[in-house]
Amino acid sequence: MFTDPQSVTINAVAIPLPRTSSGDNKGVYTSADGLVQETAVHSYGRRTRRSIRLQHSKVAPDPLISAQNIKFSMSCSLVVDVPPTGYTATEAKQVVVGLIAQLNASSGALITKLLGGES
Repeated sequence: MFTDPQSVTINAVAIPLPRTSSGDNKGVYTSADGLVQETAVHSYGRRTRRSIRLQHSKVAPDPLISAQNIKFSMSCSLVVDVPPTGYTATEAKQVVVGLIAQLNASSGALITKLLGGES
């Protein structure tokens, strides 16, 4: 079980995320205003899938009716898919850390390219 509350920093602002739901193999953490939510889920079968998702919402002017505000949202996820045997947690972590380091290198240059549609 993750510690409660979790915290995520977006644009240099730390956002506390207290646990708002839990169940078998799932935990949900939500900001007080409901605009940021983090979900951790585990599923087991032929492969073990572990995922964490951050959903972010904001209220901004409607591009069609500028006098009216609407809610926009986005999400990003990390999914780790491993066989039930063959990888230790340490080995899987090394692969995940490698991917995260690659994405963060050069001030997130690869993330910028990904978000720009490059592959």
